[in-house]
Amino acid sequence: MREYVDVAEDATPDDVFAALVSVGFEEEELIGFGISGPVVVGQVLSYEDEPQSNGKTIRWCQVDVGEAQGGVRGIVCGASNFAVGDKVVVTLPGAVLPGPFPIAARKTYGHVSDGMIASARELGLGDEHNGILILSELGIDAPVGTDAIALLGLDDVAVDVNVTPDRGYAFSLRGIAREYAHATGEAFRDPAERDFAELQPGSGRTAVLDDTAPIRGNAGASEFVTRVVRGVDPSRPTPPWMIARLTLAGMRSLGVLIDITNYVMLELGNPVHGYDLDKLDGNIVIRRAAAGEKMVTLDGQERTLSAEDLLITDGSGPIGLAGVMGGGTTEMSGSTRNVLIEAATFDPITIARSARRHKLPSEASKRFERGVDPLIPFAAARRVADLMVELAGGTLTEEGGALFGEVFLASIELPAGFVPGLIGVDYADDEVTGALETIGAEVTAVDPSTGSGTGWTVIPPSWRPDLTDKWTLAEEVARIHGLDRIPSVLPTPPSGRGLTEMQQGRRRVANALAAAGLVETPAFPFSTQDQNDLHGSASGEELPGVRLANPLDSQTPFLRRSLIPGLLHTAHRNIARGLVDLAIFETGVVFLPAPGVVYGTDEVPPLGVRPSDETLAALDASIPPQARYVAALFTGHVAPRQPGRAAEEYGLSEALDAVRVIADAAGVVIDVVQGSRAALHPGRAGVLQVRGAEVGYVGELHPQVSADADLPGRAVVLELDLDGVLALAGDRVVAASLSTYPAATQDVSLVLGAGVPAAEVGAALSEGAGALLESVRLVDDYRGEGVPAGSKSLTFALRFRADDRTLTAAEATEAKLSGVAVAAERFGAQIRE
Repeated sequence: MREYVDVAEDATPDDVFAALVSVGFEEEELIGFGISGPVVVGQVLSYEDEPQSNGKTIRWCQVDVGEAQGGVRGIVCGASNFAVGDKVVVTLPGAVLPGPFPIAARKTYGHVSDGMIASARELGLGDEHNGILILSELGIDAPVGTDAIALLGLDDVAVDVNVTPDRGYAFSLRGIAREYAHATGEAFRDPAERDFAELQPGSGRTAVLDDTAPIRGNAGASEFVTRVVRGVDPSRPTPPWMIARLTLAGMRSLGVLIDITNYVMLELGNPVHGYDLDKLDGNIVIRRAAAGEKMVTLDGQERTLSAEDLLITDGSGPIGLAGVMGGGTTEMSGSTRNVLIEAATFDPITIARSARRHKLPSEASKRFERGVDPLIPFAAARRVADLMVELAGGTLTEEGGALFGEVFLASIELPAGFVPGLIGVDYADDEVTGALETIGAEVTAVDPSTGSGTGWTVIPPSWRPDLTDKWTLAEEVARIHGLDRIPSVLPTPPSGRGLTEMQQGRRRVANALAAAGLVETPAFPFSTQDQNDLHGSASGEELPGVRLANPLDSQTPFLRRSLIPGLLHTAHRNIARGLVDLAIFETGVVFLPAPGVVYGTDEVPPLGVRPSDETLAALDASIPPQARYVAALFTGHVAPRQPGRAAEEYGLSEALDAVRVIADAAGVVIDVVQGSRAALHPGRAGVLQVRGAEVGYVGELHPQVSADADLPGRAVVLELDLDGVLALAGDRVVAASLSTYPAATQDVSLVLGAGVPAAEVGAALSEGAGALLESVRLVDDYRGEGVPAGSKSLTFALRFRADDRTLTAAEATEAKLSGVAVAAERFGAQIRE
């Protein structure tokens, strides 16, 4: 980084971490080689081959490590790829190699080895372990005793930071160095800043763009630069400093030509690819793949391509999956003598989709899909060419070409006062403009005479595609001047409307059921057609359903019309795990498609583009009507067996209690009328009504339905249209007033026909008794001795109360008899003697 920005001589990696954190880059870890000295340059003076009993031959070497390190040392070495006079890397006692692997003088093979001659892998410079590292093969001829750690770049460290997806420019030394300059105020030297005349690519090798199917109207490539270097020597060694930097970045050294392209990518942030020019067949064409077309990438895998994939092709076919990975047919190798260098700007969406489609994330795709600087390909191609001339002995020719693309950077209007108002810091105008100019933006003050107010017009730098509006500019000002300046004060939230009446009602009902002892158990909203028919209608007839195109479970491909199947599944799972006494409920959405209407659509709007109002309306119309229901299920025992007391099973009374809880929470009166449903036990089913409108049902499950759900005993269920109940309740729930006068209670037993519903009898008593009757409750239903055949005796508990006085017994009796008279007139009821 010191090559691009001034860093204090005494700065530590922690200092660099702190500086980068101050501008928004979270630290991850510090990466180094883990080597400490003494590690020096040594020269082999002599050696003796000594065969061992295990079949191995070792060398007893005399190595000169310099007067400062004790002169000549005896070292045992198992490698044989060196000769007398070779200069090597010697790790002396006290040194520590990666691992950690401490070095000490030790006796081995009958000698005391006073150090170790190191290989590249032992030094952390690569995976090769075919022998020791010979410095002449790296082009190094340093004096004996020279510190090899500094010589080989092993004292470098890498600061690993977390780069967020919107800051692709920071995947480069150029970008990180610029951010360090922002944090510290030190001078930044842009490695891409060169005379444009030096960057002109020449002629004769211009690529052709033939993109007939651009994604979202964006061509797959906007720039494509080629340079030609001839006469390279791929056998030349990669300089140690470059190997060290690539290693710290997590890359292996693959030969000087490939290493150069990888290094420039790390340096400038623009991926660069090199082709063996002699393997190319004609001109380069950039096009979309044909569906089903195949190519072999550099990793040796044959890949079947999609029509969205962007390809680099020549006369032989695909030679590269653009922006992701090159092809195997034109890769640079040990026989390469002439190189075609490619640097380009590709469409981020195209590259991202290809990388994910082929499960082929690469260092190149990681940068292209986040957006690279569109002005950098010319500089990157020239930088690679210069390094190939310098390090691989090539000659830069006048051959090359460029596919030029217009780089348009949209301006952003930034009103004066916007940044301080948004961030909450009183930034001066020069602080706002200074921060934006620091990051490379072009800032121009708005002329007040134009009538557009005061402020600035800002053109973001080309490497910052994330700066798109005044809000992102404000974030940059806050970042550059330090997030610590933002006061730690919680903003006052604006007053809001809060929950709607309907939302409040749903919450009251759910809380009331939970407070009554039921457990809420949300379930997946999926079902089968048979379950929808059985539980979604009273008679069990076939109902229209919405079938999912890609269901989570192929056995339940329909959206539910009832909450009961989900409760049955939940009950079955709990019973299978030993939880057999259950009182559970759910509030959730059911889907009620209308007959003859086809829901859903095959036309999905493209991502990243707001659909038109017509498209949104069509999407809304493709969704079936949805209502929010509440349902509950009871099974097992409400009270377990205890000493002196038998177990009590859940029954209709508990379900009716839950109905009353829902009614109280919703602010309505729910009446129960005898009815029937296909899923319920005959004679043990009731219809729930509010002011005569049917809102649900309650009853005991049919034994066969319980058996099909693998429930071992009786189960009682209820289900209501919660939205419908709340709509009938109105906008306001009025709490009943509490009278200060005592109540008068009386019972009445009526004999009447066995087929008369008790609820209708209670309604008649209430109507006849008038305003003094506060409540009527059925307490007994007797059929047996003393009651005529075909009749029953219903006993009701009546409670009377007046708002303005204490009732007398005579007044209560008179009101009771008035109610009996209405019951007698309607149903022939008689008071039981």
